[in-house]
Amino acid sequence: MGVRRPYRQRRVHAAGPGRTAGLGEAEFLDGVALGQTMPGPLAAQFVMWVGFLRKGWAGALATAATFIAPSFLLVLAVAVIYARYSGLAMVQSLFYGIAPAVMAIIAIAAWKLARLTNRRDTRLWVISAVLAVVTAVSGAEIAVLFIAAGLLMIALDGPPRWLRRSGQAGLLPAAALARAAAPWLVVTASAGVLVSLGLFFLKAGAFIFGSGLAIVPFLREGVVVQHHWLTSRQFIDAVAMGLITPGPVVITATFIGYLVAGLPGALVATAAIFIPIYLGVTVSGRWFIRHRDHPQIKAFVKGATAVAAGAIAGAVVVLGRQIIIDVPTTAIALFSLGLLLWRKIPEPVLVALGAVAGILIH
Repeated sequence: MGVRRPYRQRRVHAAGPGRTAGLGEAEFLDGVALGQTMPGPLAAQFVMWVGFLRKGWAGALATAATFIAPSFLLVLAVAVIYARYSGLAMVQSLFYGIAPAVMAIIAIAAWKLARLTNRRDTRLWVISAVLAVVTAVSGAEIAVLFIAAGLLMIALDGPPRWLRRSGQAGLLPAAALARAAAPWLVVTASAGVLVSLGLFFLKAGAFIFGSGLAIVPFLREGVVVQHHWLTSRQFIDAVAMGLITPGPVVITATFIGYLVAGLPGALVATAAIFIPIYLGVTVSGRWFIRHRDHPQIKAFVKGATAVAAGAIAGAVVVLGRQIIIDVPTTAIALFSLGLLLWRKIPEPVLVALGAVAGILIH
């Protein structure tokens, strides 16, 4: 195992770009590394890490609450308005234009994540491509494949000694581990809506590898296909709200939770999706920092992130078939894609332009 770096004594007293006042440079770098290694949005992990260093689990909870609360309240307000007025022609026109713009954003996110993670590693590109095809054809994201791909990359890049000795036969225990994990990735709907929401978003929070948008195919599978809580159109609208409001994209959970079960649903879904991230920082954060350069940790993260990129790409195909249905929506999607590639226009601005286009066309 790796040896933990000693913290440097020099401290950052003034908050410069991307740094926090009074935070040691090594602590700052450790926080960034934690966010890049563990599941969850980097910004949320970093603020929890800062609170954890200062006041332990209570500090992490306090910084998490203050970080999440503004986004939660804003998305909650939008969800209330949406639930009341979504049937109006004006609102339908807005989201007629927003949805294809969001599809372009998700497509670019998949490409950027794959390029950043896979680079020139053919094996990772193959994993991403396979997952993209599987998701596009089946219309579902298979969560256990995150674990399976991570274990595969461990076997290839950082095999333990027993695996190096046993050769290919050593892949069987890895497959057994993946099968053993599968029952824990299933959420039953018989325990009540709030319990089902909580269990589902707990699971979702543990599979945010590489990008907040990595949970889009995962959420769609549970919210639209398995539980039938939302329609595909409502789901895309929820993702759009997560993109245009300040804060991490996973705040989409608030919007979905409210549409499913009102204010209690919003509270449960939001808390549940951030609990795995919080526990990752407070329970295993120091362990991850200490072993972040270990070949097996790096290999698992690479494999899981490659799966995420492929799943996002596959979800674009699945959702696109239901969103891009005519010439105007095709034109909006292609124009949005061109803007993102050409000008790198901010996502909220692009969504707003899509809304304007929807009103003018629809």
